[in-house]
Amino acid sequence: MMRVCRSTVRQRQAGPCPTIDLVTTASVAPPARLTVPRASSLDPTDRLAARLREIRDQLQIPAVFPPPVVAEAVSAAATVSLPEADLTALPFVTIDPAGSTDLDQALHIERAADGFRVRYAIADVPAFVRVGGAVDIEARSRGQTLYAPDGRVPLHPTVLSEGAASLLADQVRAAFVWTFELDARGVVASTTLVRARVRSVRKYSYDEAQHEIDTGTAPESLALLPLVGSARVALERERGGASLDRPEEEVTVVDGVYRLERRTPLPVESFNAQLSLMTGIAAAGIMLEGRIGILRTMPVPTTDAFERFRSRVAAIGCPWPETQGYGEYLRALDRDSPAGLAALQAAGSLFRGAGYTAFDGEAPSNPIQSAIGAPYAHTTAPLRRLVDRFVLVACEALAAGAPVPGWVRDALPTLPAIMARSASLAAELDRACVDAIEAALLVDRVGDDFGVTVLTQKPGGGTVQLTDPFIVAPVVGDVRAGQRIRVTLGRADIETGTVEFIAPGGSGGIW
Repeated sequence: MMRVCRSTVRQRQAGPCPTIDLVTTASVAPPARLTVPRASSLDPTDRLAARLREIRDQLQIPAVFPPPVVAEAVSAAATVSLPEADLTALPFVTIDPAGSTDLDQALHIERAADGFRVRYAIADVPAFVRVGGAVDIEARSRGQTLYAPDGRVPLHPTVLSEGAASLLADQVRAAFVWTFELDARGVVASTTLVRARVRSVRKYSYDEAQHEIDTGTAPESLALLPLVGSARVALERERGGASLDRPEEEVTVVDGVYRLERRTPLPVESFNAQLSLMTGIAAAGIMLEGRIGILRTMPVPTTDAFERFRSRVAAIGCPWPETQGYGEYLRALDRDSPAGLAALQAAGSLFRGAGYTAFDGEAPSNPIQSAIGAPYAHTTAPLRRLVDRFVLVACEALAAGAPVPGWVRDALPTLPAIMARSASLAAELDRACVDAIEAALLVDRVGDDFGVTVLTQKPGGGTVQLTDPFIVAPVVGDVRAGQRIRVTLGRADIETGTVEFIAPGGSGGIW
């Protein structure tokens, strides 16, 4: 399947994607791959729109929140108590896709001594959620916000996620404020964490932020982001971290025909993501020192997995030199070339096995998130991901030298299963939607010939990589991995999400 950054499917972001998480980097949840216009802009009779609605129904994805959940959220929004600490004099800003309203993070950067002081404010979702209440129970049943091409299914009622808890511009909000003292190389010298009132003075879109940085019109806080972000990228390289940073692909409808458009993430998106990574690494360190918490972990790929990847990218035409590190190889790929994008998609096979490791009393023996090259925790997206709420409260307590609240300690063992279940549902939604969209992209091209690269082979067929659009699909016929051949599109069915190609001499049929 084609993979692009997390922001595409999120419709407002990012991850890394998605994108994305994507983020987006590999630190975020696995990215989805394509989007179509929102349901309101598609003809209700459109075959793809109908299929996307059917997928939601089949997966029993909730369309609305139960009335008691909404009522409790409305009450919480009206009665929340703000922290005593007041940082509203600092000109925080948010950087997100245009039109987004569920804003988890705001930043403020200034020079300090020979380095930088970075403040990163995270929405104080725990202030709005009563433990054991209707909102809490519903959030635990959902696990995370789900992103479908035709809209999102939020973790919390929008009165919170897009209203009272969101770090909207010109609004006083409760936040967990992380303060990082960095040296000139971007190394964290000290970290503090407090709950405080903040006020964002502006919501930047990615395009707006990049434009002001490029033209020299950005305020100091925003102008310093590339310096801090670049320094953190250099540190990521030193510790062996790897990022995908895949372009996002969007599907539009032009005169009734589905079109694929590509968007390459802007540099400011990568720099912004580095602040989130820095915060997650700091959170992991606090919890490991306190011997209680929950980490986002991912094992190092096996030697066999690396060798399979090496063989695959060689077949694509992007060989990975033996002397080059994995992260450096990914950074060097040409993201504007078909082969480079195919290699990035293949790289997703190595970003597997991510999960959550909860601990209480003894730190885990292997706390590393291998794509980041350090221990890491999901911390910066509490509006959209359940586990972050618990990490923030645990870290605040540990940073203050206080006991971790009992309700956090009680929840920790349950969180890995909740997040795994929601991730599985998100992946199933992703796969079904992408299958339908890929079929929609090709539905009017049945019978056409395509130039492809054969990625895998098996008796009677294999898989091929298209370059326009960038899709991996099954092929029937006598093929050999590494071949560059022309194939015929034999089937593209939106309703079943089936795409099938036929190689010269192929007999057709589903293999």
